[in-house]
This record gives sequence, structure tokens and C-alpha cells, in this order.
Amino acid sequence: MSFFFFLTMNGQVLLFVSLFALDAVYGQVSYSIPEEMSRGSLVGNIAQDLGLEIQRLISGKAKIYSRNNEEYIELSREKGVLLVKERIDREALCAHTAFCALHLEIILENPMEFYSVTVQITDINDNAPSFEKNEMKFKISESTTVGAKFVLQRAADLDVGINGVHNYELKPADHFALKRQNNADGNINVEMVLQKPLDREKEEQISLVLTAVDGGEPRMSGTMLIQVTVLDANDNAPVFTQHTYKATVTENSPAGTLVATVSASDADGDLNSKISYSITNTQDNVRNIFDINKDNGQVSLIGNIDYEKSRHFQIHLLASDDGGLTDSSKLIIDVQDINDNKPTINIMSKSNVISEDAEINTVVTMINSEDLDSGENGNVNCFINEDIPFVLKISKNNFFSLVTENDLDRERSGEYNITVMCSDEGVPSLSSNVTLTLLISDVNDNAPVFERSSYEAYIVENNTPGVSIFTLKASDADWNHNARLSYILEDSSVNGVPVSSYVSVSADSGVIHSVRSFDYEQLKEFHFRVRAQDGGSPPLSSNVSVRMLIQDQNDNAPQVLYPVQTGGSLLAEMVPRSADVGYLVTKVVAVDVDSGQNAWLSYKVHKATDRALFEVGLHNGEIRTVRQVTDKDAVKQRLTVVVEDNGRPSRSATVIVNVAVADSFPQVLSEFTDLSMHDKEYNDQLTFYLVLALAVVSFLFITCLLLIISVKVYRWRQSRVLYHSNLPVIPYCPPRYSDTLGTGTLPHVYNYEVCRTTDSRTSDCKLDRVASHNVMTMDPSLTATMQKIHSQKSILDEPESPLEVRIPFCKL
Repeated sequence: MSFFFFLTMNGQVLLFVSLFALDAVYGQVSYSIPEEMSRGSLVGNIAQDLGLEIQRLISGKAKIYSRNNEEYIELSREKGVLLVKERIDREALCAHTAFCALHLEIILENPMEFYSVTVQITDINDNAPSFEKNEMKFKISESTTVGAKFVLQRAADLDVGINGVHNYELKPADHFALKRQNNADGNINVEMVLQKPLDREKEEQISLVLTAVDGGEPRMSGTMLIQVTVLDANDNAPVFTQHTYKATVTENSPAGTLVATVSASDADGDLNSKISYSITNTQDNVRNIFDINKDNGQVSLIGNIDYEKSRHFQIHLLASDDGGLTDSSKLIIDVQDINDNKPTINIMSKSNVISEDAEINTVVTMINSEDLDSGENGNVNCFINEDIPFVLKISKNNFFSLVTENDLDRERSGEYNITVMCSDEGVPSLSSNVTLTLLISDVNDNAPVFERSSYEAYIVENNTPGVSIFTLKASDADWNHNARLSYILEDSSVNGVPVSSYVSVSADSGVIHSVRSFDYEQLKEFHFRVRAQDGGSPPLSSNVSVRMLIQDQNDNAPQVLYPVQTGGSLLAEMVPRSADVGYLVTKVVAVDVDSGQNAWLSYKVHKATDRALFEVGLHNGEIRTVRQVTDKDAVKQRLTVVVEDNGRPSRSATVIVNVAVADSFPQVLSEFTDLSMHDKEYNDQLTFYLVLALAVVSFLFITCLLLIISVKVYRWRQSRVLYHSNLPVIPYCPPRYSDTLGTGTLPHVYNYEVCRTTDSRTSDCKLDRVASHNVMTMDPSLTATMQKIHSQKSILDEPESPLEVRIPFCKL
């Protein structure tokens, strides 16, 4: 979409606006102002002409970009107008170029907009015409024919157009007339034409004044004095072989390069035919670049020639003989371009930081590239390095936009060094580059991640509350506050108790602390969850499961379950004197509520009446005979067994095992009565009243026992009499213990079921004899009863009357 309109400003202003729908918004406007305007003068209302709001200029940080870094025009954002910043001298800015203009670009950001502004500088008549020399001398022969022409030096005027040299006047006009010839390039060649024959004898010296007048208002002029010396006859003037010569030269050619050769001829002879060549240019720097050999007419380079500054040269040549006759010609030189200029890269507007969630096709930077060469040497192509999520799009007139091509991810790359390379199409190609550093700002798009999917932590029981257990560690790929993590203990319960009463977590460091002291025997493990949350908005979080295992300490001593240590009665194991080696006397049963090696128990005999008779199994606690029992062995045997666990340090318990070595109860009773009485007196210091009470109790017990025996004798033929009788053989069944982890001291089940007659040597055993034994409880009050039982031995020993006795041991 384009539109055009014109308006008048400061006498003459041309406005042209064109809008294009490209990657950004573009527009173009042109103004025309005269040179030498005072500082602060109005150039144009750019906001009104482009249809922009003043606020848009302010918010968009509107600024002027000049390709040549010229600072003649400034932008007032608050008023939306362009003002003259510095005095503009058109002659200094554009020299003899007729069209003089400043090319500016106005850049707005957020969103990015781009506008081109052309300010044409018009000429005012502030320079008078001037001649290079104040005086010009001619030697003219008096024989010179009427109509002979003499080329005069042209005047130079820094102004252009109508303000340039407009006319010449020659006074007095008695002998010479002025001839003006307009060239195609707009310049005026001036020649002095002889219109009246000279007479040296009448007038040897003629003084003329040449005046150059411009066409400006007010009119300005410059003068030059012409001195004519009349010589004797030289009636033939030199003549160039061509009216116009043409040549080409390549820019940057070295000094001394031959450009062209011109020649002229003179029909005169001798000295009057000797021709001298010269360059008559006065308005430009031609004579600083080219030189002509005055003798042979060879034109060569003496200075540097630059195609970008001047593409064409027109050299005015003069051939003169010694008689003062001349002829003129011109040499037109075309400069050929070579690829000697690298493209220039100008960053017009850029953003140093872009968010990682920026949309695709977001404009990052506006770039302009120019090449002063022409043709293919001036065609510029720009590109950027690969493997980055950006692309360079061409807009127009060598303007490029750097835009996002793919989604950005700061965690993959937080900074990009984008190299913009611009090269021309010359041979060889020239290029230049610039590197842009672009930072990617972070958004909270990554949740925290724990180092492990789950954790297991260990703590020894009986710990000190508040001790550090272990540390959770999570990481967040984001940056700054988006990666600042806080650790939170999630609400849960352990056995109905909030987990926060067991452990706590440090919000900053993730260190887990114990809140209480743990007891392995009460709690072996528990689970809880910890959440890691970042500081983004909105925050992101992740959870991890923690399994807390309580490690056992050896804080419990072994407990002896069997034999039971009683204070009022005496427990004894009976071993017949016929017992062989390895006879199982009894088994010490103990447990330890600790676990692992803290619950591995070992059994040792600490004291014994006869160490050579019994031994205890190191790991199973079975007390067995080491040798054959003999008649010499004492009836009463006493062993002190120490039960020790495997902890560090170890804990132990002691149990006393009484063993009766005898074949009948009376033997046991007589021995253990004295032993019991002695122990009572020694340990408990019984008084006489206690002995009397014990006798009464014994009497009552014997009476009851006699009654029971009477009934048993009556039913002695029945096979299950003794099985249902209440003999003083007391089986003891300790409670069932099991290790809490299945690794305790009682991993096996012991079941001893023995069937015996009163004579163990003729017993009928369901199991091995080694695994059977008799258990009885001995009390001092039972003396009479045991004697009574012994009196019935004859009855019980009858072979045809077997007595089956079941002595069960508890299953563990």
C-alpha cells in the first residue's frame, strides 16, 4: 500500500510517503531546505507526515541513524519535528553535485519500525565567481587574422544551477569580442575572438578585463586582467587532431600510469610551429590527479583515482605555439571500478537480551550493509553462522532483520555469539563481519530434580534428638530465583503420629534432622516424602520418597527363659548314673530382643561342681555329659552358665542349673534337702519359725501324697495312671519367643517327648535317649513325700507294670 502527497514548507518542500508491509514497518518521507539555515530551524513535522503519535516516538525511543554519521539534523521526540542541528554548507557537503541530499533513517523499537528520510539541501547564492589567476597574458602576432580565437580561463563558482556562473563580459571591446560556448555538462567555455587586426606599431600592449557574473540574487561577480602583447607575425595557430579525446583508467592505478596521448599540428615553421600542451581546468582537482607532458602531449596519473569519489573526468587541453596562437580540445576519462571496498555493517538497533519464551519471528536486531563499489562489486549478501535458532531476513535496500527461527532454551544455551558475515559479488569477493552477543533471559520452565529417585537413610537407635541424619540434594536447570530451592516435609503419619514429630528438614539446605530418639525395638523403619520447590512464579516442585531405617544397638541383655530361676523352690535336672557320653541333661533357652549380631547368643560354663562331667553347647545351650557318669560322681551338681550376645560391647546373663546324678528320687531328696537347707540358711538366713512352718507344711503335703498314692496303687494296672496323676514332676513351658526380624537365637523348634518307666534304663523312648531327661522341682517340704514315693518303688519296678511318663518341653 503506497500513497503520495505534496505540501509546501519554507518556500518549497516535497513530501513523499510510502509504507510497506514487511518484517517491520517502513516509511519514507522527503524534505527540501535551503543551505545556511540557522541552528534550530524547522525541517519538517515528521510525526504528522508519517502519521505517528508523539507518545509513540517517546516510547519507541525514536532516534536518527545516518549512514555517513552526519549530524546536521536532529529529532525532537517531544514535538515530533526535525530540526537543523548544525549549519549546513551545501558546497562543503556536496561540492559541485547539483542534487545534494542527506539520507537519514528513523528507528523505533518495541515493535521495531523503520522510516527513511531524505532532506534535500538547495543552493543559495553565497559564493561569487572567481578566477584561478588574477591575470592572464597572451602574445599575439600582429599578423593574426581576424577571427582568431584565444581560449580564456573559466571562472569557478561553488554555487550550482542559476547561482553558478551565468555570463561573461569583456571590456574594452575594441579589438576583441567575447565568444561563449555552452557545454553539455552545463559549463561555459569562453574564448576571445580577434575582430579587428592588430598593429604592433600603434599598440604594443592591450589590457582587457574579463568579468564573470552569476545568475543569483543578488548578482555576484569576479574579474581577471588580460594582458595582450602584440608580436610580429605568426599567422598559423596550432590545431588538435581531435576535438574530443576519450580514454579509460582503472581506479587505484599507480602514479605515472599513461592515460592518453593528444597531439596538435602547426603549419608554421621554425619556432612558430613549436607547440606546448597544458591543462586549463580550474574548477576541480583535475590538475592534482592528471598531468600532461608539455612537449609530447602524454596525459598521465600523478594522484590517486577513486571510482567511488569521481567516475568521470573531463580535462580541458590547450595547445599553443611560441607565437601565442592556441587551440583547445578536451579529454573525457571514464574510471573503471574495481572491487576495493569491503561491505560495511551497521547495527541500527539491537536487543542484548531476549527471553527464552520469545515467539518465533521475533525481531532481535536491524542491520544495514553497504558497499561503495558498483555493479556486482557492490551487491552485498549477508548470512549468519549455522546451528543457532536465528535467521537473517532481507528487508529492502540492504537492510536485514535478525529474527528467531526456533524456540529458545536458556538451559541448553544461555548466550549466543552471532557472527554476521557480509560479502560482495566481486572477484575476488570482499567481506566483513561483526559479532553480536545475545543473552537469553530465564523463565521458570524446569521443575527441581532430585539426585536420586528415592532415598534410604540410616540412623542408630538411641540417637540424640536434633542430630543430622543425611542431606537431600535437588537441582534446578533454571537460573537465579527460578533455581532457588526450598525443601518441605510433606504431611504424613507414622503409626498415627505426624511424621514431623520424628524428623524435620532444613528448608535451605535439605538436611534431615531427627526430632526424637528412636528405639529399634519399637520402630524399625518408616517412610516420608520431601518436596523441593523453586522460587519461580508460579513455582514448580517435585517429590521424593525417603525410607528411614533404624539400626539396632546392643542395648538389651539376653533373657533366660529356661530353666526358670525361682526363689522358693529348687529346680533340678536328674541324670541317671547310667547316662552315656553326650547325654542331654537340659537345654538353656535364652533370647535377646536386639537383632543381627547383637542377638547372636553364645553359651559358656562359668562355674561347675565338676567341669569334667558336663559341657554346654556354644550356640544351642544344650548341656550334655562329657563322659560316662560313675558312682563316684556327687549326686548334687551345680553349673553356672553365662549367656552372652555378640554385640560390641557384649551383654550377658547368668543362669544356675542344678543337676541331680541319681537313679532314684530318695537319693536326690536326701542330698538336695541338705543342699536346700544349707542354701536357705546361707542365703536367706531363715529363722527357727520358718523351719517350724516348713515342717507343718511338709506334714500336710505328705498326708495328701499318701492319699494320692493309695488311689494310684488301686489303679496301678491301668496304663495311664501315672500319666494322669499329680506327681511332683513339674513340666515347665517357657513362653514362645521369636526374633522380630526372623534372625534371633531360637530359629528351630525343640520338641522333647519321652516315654519312660520308673527305671530309665528300661525306658521306651520315642526319640533318642540322649534327647530325653527328667525334670523335677525339689523343695525341702517334700522330703516325706519323696520317701513315700520311694517306698512304692517295688510296685513301680515290676516289669509287667510299665509306667509311661510324659515330660513335654515347650515348642519354641
